[in-house]
Amino acid sequence: MTARFGHTELPDEQERALRRAVRLAWLTIAFLVTAVTGVYLVMGSSQAMKAAWMEDMLSFIPPISFLVAVRVTRRRPSAGHPYGYHRAVAVGHLVAATALVAMGAFMVWDSASGLIKAEHPPVGLMEVAGQPVWSGWLMVAVMAYTAVPPVLLGRAKMPLAEQLHDRVLYADADMNKADWMTAVGGIAGVVGIGLGLWWADAVAALFISGSILRDGVSNMRVAVSAIMDARAETYDGEGPHPLVRRIDAALGALPWVDRARSRVRDEGHVFHVEAFVVPVDGAPDLTELSRARELLRDLDWKVQDAVIVPVEELPDELLPGLSEEKAGHDAS
Repeated sequence: MTARFGHTELPDEQERALRRAVRLAWLTIAFLVTAVTGVYLVMGSSQAMKAAWMEDMLSFIPPISFLVAVRVTRRRPSAGHPYGYHRAVAVGHLVAATALVAMGAFMVWDSASGLIKAEHPPVGLMEVAGQPVWSGWLMVAVMAYTAVPPVLLGRAKMPLAEQLHDRVLYADADMNKADWMTAVGGIAGVVGIGLGLWWADAVAALFISGSILRDGVSNMRVAVSAIMDARAETYDGEGPHPLVRRIDAALGALPWVDRARSRVRDEGHVFHVEAFVVPVDGAPDLTELSRARELLRDLDWKVQDAVIVPVEELPDELLPGLSEEKAGHDAS
């Protein structure tokens, strides 16, 4: 069966990327099960280990949100949802970001309280194969195990997030790539305890908690902006999507079009386009409008639908920023 998002049939490249991304999401969940179990069994009363365990627990949210969002966005538009279900991506992104912010803020407070109270976490001995072993070594071993796989998973997911224009997958990959810092922080805290530096554990926990909170705030900014119908941006939220300029250029190149500007709504994986065109001479016929619409849909798979509106003048009130553009042209 051909993969699709709503009505949009995915090209072969994106179809392969989607299937690989789903496999990586399930692989991430499987790894997290082992990581969470291992950290829980050895964490004892270490704040740094507790913070690392909580971050691993929170790491379940992005891949699960991605899998749910992909399933939902495959539904075709209905009478109740004429634009389709693509906003499920934005909802999943917002859910993941909210969980990170809430838990990150709590953990920062909890870690800072332990530091202020000068709590001395005990790290005693454990019996392994009949031999007494300092439990800190087991903690270090488990944290070392959790350091490398997430980085590899994150690097594998990042190009797929760009190909699919999937911000939930991007958030997941971004968190994965930074997980080595959590592992290093946890190891530093445990080693600090072993060296008699009681504060090292709380400082490491505070570092890990701050990393969680930073990830949450960064992702929440992008997620909220997308839900509020911000201009279509790149998958990482770093700037306007280059497809918008391509849409305007494609319409402006039509022989019957004098000027064209569009506003593009990012629905999740796909875009909805409202394009305003000023005809060269009189109103275009229905055939020309239909061909222009098909031109935009053929321009990129992300253009799920397009509305072409002939106008006498480009409407400033519907195209914010147009007045500044005109002023810049007049000044030059």
